[in-house]
Amino acid sequence: MQSTLNRLIDHPEASRAAEFVFTHDEATLAAQVELTEIPAPPFGEARRAARMAEILAETGCEDVHLDAVGNVVAARSGAGNGEPLVVSAHLDTVFPADTDVRVRRDGDRFHAPGISDDGRGLAALVTIARAFQATGLHTVRPLMFVATVGEEGLGELRGVKHLFAENGAGRGSAGFISLDGAGLDRIVVKALGSRRYRVTATGPGGHSWVDWGTANPIHALTRFGGDLTGLELTDRPRSTLTLARIGGGKSINAIPQNAWLEIDTRSASSADLTRLEASIRALVDAHAQAEPDLTFTTDVIGDRPGGGTDVEAPLVRAAVAATRQAGGNPTLATSSTDANIPMSLGIPAVTLGCGGDAGQAHTSVEWYHNRRGPEGIVRGLHTILLAAGLAESA
Repeated sequence: MQSTLNRLIDHPEASRAAEFVFTHDEATLAAQVELTEIPAPPFGEARRAARMAEILAETGCEDVHLDAVGNVVAARSGAGNGEPLVVSAHLDTVFPADTDVRVRRDGDRFHAPGISDDGRGLAALVTIARAFQATGLHTVRPLMFVATVGEEGLGELRGVKHLFAENGAGRGSAGFISLDGAGLDRIVVKALGSRRYRVTATGPGGHSWVDWGTANPIHALTRFGGDLTGLELTDRPRSTLTLARIGGGKSINAIPQNAWLEIDTRSASSADLTRLEASIRALVDAHAQAEPDLTFTTDVIGDRPGGGTDVEAPLVRAAVAATRQAGGNPTLATSSTDANIPMSLGIPAVTLGCGGDAGQAHTSVEWYHNRRGPEGIVRGLHTILLAAGLAESA
């Protein structure tokens, strides 16, 4: 793979495309700032999607459109036939609609919610598309550029799930590369699966003094939560269980009529997730029997499948070679990203950071520092060219 990459680097169009990334670094940062400052809260990505569609159309991509769930989908034809290689970044953030997303620049450091996750990935996707247009670069295999909705939180990967549904545009694709956040070393090759639950307890309620002793949903769920923390978790593969949110009641001086508890479970093993689900449901049943005046319901509110890409797969080897060439230290990792879905379907997939450093993601003080920023985008470019094949000039 390294010898193939060396030949690719010496190819005139590929060389010019890499040079384009470096010489247009300020334009990349401008795109990162512009897109970050367009709010894209959970289930509210439409404005940012519209702007991404405009930009990708300007780069000469074909058939640029928003699909039924709001993903931006664009095509670049290949010199040969075959299924496309999908290259994606996600539109959404974890922040509510009223969040101040204005970007403050301090030298090479940028501060704003979402500036790295995934403002950086979107900017990298834009720059790669512009590099193809500016240099006349063509791949053998067709490319599909996608900006997805619903990667974060309770979005539950709805964009990429739609893309890879039975009749989705990405179903049967040759491979999938997710551009997500900063960094130059990590290559996500294993999908961290998760299942999320909301357990609700409902009762008659009443006055906190007059009706004291009436079955209390919050009391019941706190006892239930304590029992959950005692469930056995595996170390290899690692599994986790988090009591994430709890709420209920209408007034400080009332016994609540209902309350709810949300639970996050994670593991790279689907079997472990299934075992944890069975344990959670068994505990719900036990507490329902112990509290006959309360009604308990359990709803699955999120399901991200696990999976993985063989470390010897050509796509992984391409990403490793491109990482080394960019000066990074290839580190194979497990994470929950858009790549979960193609991995779960047996489609080769990786997730790559797009250069630079970042920190305090998912907080209002998230930051991005542009150290080796262009190198990260060139890493993505070279991975794409190795995976899709570089077409010779006409």
